[in-house]
Amino acid sequence: MSASENKTAKASAGMPEFLRRLFVGLKRRPSIIALLVLLAAFFQYTLNLTHISDTTAKIQGPGMGLCGFATMLFSMLSLICFLNAFPRRKKPVIAMVVLMCLMFAIIIFCDIYYSNLIMTALTRAENPITLDASTIYIAQAYNVLQTHIVIEGVAVALILLMPLYTKLLRKINTSVTVEDYGKLEAIDISGED
Repeated sequence: MSASENKTAKASAGMPEFLRRLFVGLKRRPSIIALLVLLAAFFQYTLNLTHISDTTAKIQGPGMGLCGFATMLFSMLSLICFLNAFPRRKKPVIAMVVLMCLMFAIIIFCDIYYSNLIMTALTRAENPITLDASTIYIAQAYNVLQTHIVIEGVAVALILLMPLYTKLLRKINTSVTVEDYGKLEAIDISGED
């Protein structure tokens, strides 16, 4: 196939080749979308763990350390459950999906509980913690937790809506049409010399 015919085949597909390959990959494994969001939530929390640890040491609320530990532990375990829940080219394992959703519920509960302890420490009547340059990490930890809740919620929604967007992805035409320009008739396939 010459370069001009190759360009015609690409143009007839209606989308660039890298985009077509991306959609083909997503059609084969639509769970990648939710996995990427879960990885984003994991890295967002992990890379900001210093703010969480410093806030725990400063406020020392009941169960703050346990909430931080549980969030980190169940974030890692939920990734492992996710990989086992959606095996390649097989139906989802329902037990793993249920276990994973339970872990997401625990993670979101811990984030909300931790956020409430931060707000309580900032607004309590006696000896409230004031935010200044030396304690700005408390506000950053609060923002990290709120963002983590949102990203985890998006991941849960993507997992629950996976059958819907799988059907939508399969409707996208990713086939490549190759035109022969009448040269196919000129090829002799009879095998006679």
